[in-house]
Amino acid sequence: MTAGTIAPLVIGARFCGPPQSANGGYFCGRLAALAEGTVTVRLRVPPPLETPMQPVVRDDGRIALHAGDVLVAEAGPAHLALDVPRPVSHEEALAASRQFVGFDSHPFGTCFVCGVQRAQGDGLRIFAGPVPAADCVAAPWVPDASLCRPDGEVAPEFIWAALDCPGFCAASPDGRSMLLAEFSARVERRVGVGEPCVVMGWLLRREGRKHEVGTALFDADGDLCARAHGLWIEPRKP
Repeated sequence: MTAGTIAPLVIGARFCGPPQSANGGYFCGRLAALAEGTVTVRLRVPPPLETPMQPVVRDDGRIALHAGDVLVAEAGPAHLALDVPRPVSHEEALAASRQFVGFDSHPFGTCFVCGVQRAQGDGLRIFAGPVPAADCVAAPWVPDASLCRPDGEVAPEFIWAALDCPGFCAASPDGRSMLLAEFSARVERRVGVGEPCVVMGWLLRREGRKHEVGTALFDADGDLCARAHGLWIEPRKP
């Protein structure tokens, strides 16, 4: 693969996180699709919407993504060693989602993944709330047809997206502002349209402004379909 063979990457406005930039998980999934195997994406600046971004393959095989002269993100091989807890039930996830902190106050209500202002069939509407007994957050999710490829299974970038915001909810139970800095994911099995799923997120560790989280996607039988590791960073206070 060479830089000249890779078409520019453009993120449509539908797939926003904050209003003017891409949802981090969806963006990382799109960039990861240009590489092989398990990938870590490091975000350098908020990915712009409706803007051509040019991937460049470096000598070491890593992919750098530029919008003009600005380095937006880098992607490279990863080893995802992540222990995944026992899945909660669909009923537990449904009850937890009713406690989603974003129902009271949401800084990005139009987020493609967890935005409360997005309609069914437009956003993913994954509202992860606390499950105290399992020390995690969880939400149900049923993928709609707009997320699927012709084979009827959800495109990988939407699975990456589904694994994003539950990690934020685990890192920030009070809804305080954080930015996704790094994201690694592995899809074990793509789920199908209309398939009931559960998405979970849990805190791994905190260190100052840094918060590491794990997230996972399970099918109706409790089988693991995808997992991810995320690094969220609190902005410096003025």
